[in-house]
Amino acid sequence: MNIHPTAIISPEATLAEGVEIGPYSIIGPDCHIGRNTVIGPHVVIESQTDIGEDCRISQFASIGGPPQDLKYRGEPTRVVIGNRNILKEYVTINRSTTADIGVTVLGDDNLIMAYCHVAHNCKLGNHVIISNASNLAGHIHVEDYAIIGGMTGIHQFTRIGAHCIIGGASAVAKDIPPYVTASGNFAKLYGLNMIGLKRRGFTEETIQALRKTYQIVFRSSMLLSAAIQKVEQEVEDLPEVRHFLSFIKTSERGICR
Repeated sequence: MNIHPTAIISPEATLAEGVEIGPYSIIGPDCHIGRNTVIGPHVVIESQTDIGEDCRISQFASIGGPPQDLKYRGEPTRVVIGNRNILKEYVTINRSTTADIGVTVLGDDNLIMAYCHVAHNCKLGNHVIISNASNLAGHIHVEDYAIIGGMTGIHQFTRIGAHCIIGGASAVAKDIPPYVTASGNFAKLYGLNMIGLKRRGFTEETIQALRKTYQIVFRSSMLLSAAIQKVEQEVEDLPEVRHFLSFIKTSERGICR
C-alpha cells in the first residue's frame, strides 16, 4: 500500500493490497477498499462503504455520507461500489436509507464524471456513463450501458433503461425505456439509440425488431396495452424485445413518450 502521511485512516477500515491513498484524504470506519484502488487527494469516504478493485477516485469526491432524506434516523446502511469504476472530481455518493433495496449500489466499469451526485438507494448497473454535473435523486435504477448527458436531472424513483442515451441538460421525470434516445425538458423520446446499438454489436435482426417494436409502441397512436399486445403478436420474440416490453409493463412512474 502507498498511503500519504497526511491521510487519516480509521483503524476500523480495511485496505487491500496495492491500495493508494492521496494527501489529506479520510477513510472512515467500516470502509473496505479493494485491491489496487487509487484514491486521490482530499477524498472523504465517510463510513459503511465497500469499494471494489482497480477503482480510480479523483480529488474532493465524497462517498458514504448519510442520505439526504428527512426520514433517515441514523440506521446502519451502506454504499457498495464494484470494480474498475472511475469517479471524477467532486462526485458525491450517499449511503442508502432502509427503504426498498436498503443499499446504494454501483456495479462494475462505470464512469461518473465531475460534479455528479448519486443519491441514496440508487442502483447503477455496469458500463454506465454519467456526464458532468448530472444529478440522480433517490431510488433511481440505471441499467447497463446507459449514457446520461451532462447537467441532466433525474426525478426520484425513475428507471433508466439499458443501452439508452439521454441528451444533455434534460429533465427526466418518467422512465426511459431501454435502447432509445431521449432529450429535453421534460424529456421526450426521439427513436432508437442506433449508434450505440451498432457500436455494441447488436445484430441487424435485433435492431430491426427493436425498430418495429418502437414504432408500434410509440408511433402508432394505439393504446399502450394494445400496442404491447400487437408487438407480442407480430415482432420476433427476441430477448431484447422481451426486455423492452417488460420494462414498460413494470413501470410505476410511467414511460416517456
